[in-house]
Amino acid sequence: MTSTVAIIDYGSGNLRSAAKAFERSVRALRSEIEVNVTSDPDAVRKADRIVLPGVGAFEDCMNGLLAVRGMRAAMEERVLKGGVPFLGICVGMQLMATEGHEKGVFAGLNWIMGPVVRLEPRGGLKVPHMGWNTLRFTQPHPLLANIPDGEAGLHAYFVHSYHLAPTDDRQLFAVADYGQEVTACVGRDNIFGTQFHPEKSQTLGLTLIENFLEWTP
Repeated sequence: MTSTVAIIDYGSGNLRSAAKAFERSVRALRSEIEVNVTSDPDAVRKADRIVLPGVGAFEDCMNGLLAVRGMRAAMEERVLKGGVPFLGICVGMQLMATEGHEKGVFAGLNWIMGPVVRLEPRGGLKVPHMGWNTLRFTQPHPLLANIPDGEAGLHAYFVHSYHLAPTDDRQLFAVADYGQEVTACVGRDNIFGTQFHPEKSQTLGLTLIENFLEWTP
């Protein structure tokens, strides 16, 4: 039986790149999974897995998401009430926060407790943080299975100036080092988010996507 992954199109995010990475992972798993880029809330309500990408400013992305009539309600119905696996990517992860502190203070989805704040790296490192970093896992998670972490681990691709600072350590799963501890992965229950771009992170990213496609929280 074919299942569906809905990649939400709300005018923000590298949708084609994300869709291609998910399609590649579907082929690697030899699964009957349909990858659907959509701005239709009804399609999201019927999806078996949901992905929220995002690039740009927090406020712009949140406004873009809210501008798609019925999309927030569909996400909350399917993810929070229905319990289907959800993956937020980059600003899509940040939107799960309580609020964003970028050019003001703006409400988020409030799925992960904590604000999105500007990076303040030591040692004269520049913001935005742009490039490849290894990860350090703070606790295990099914989406991080078979991914080596630490200094000799695989690399993830980051490009961002802000990160989510969770107030509950139980919702933090991975960090990166960029002159400070940078939040790389957060999650709870059936919800997971990556600050880095798995669709651009080669072996690490494809492994994480494959884990997501097989995840049964």
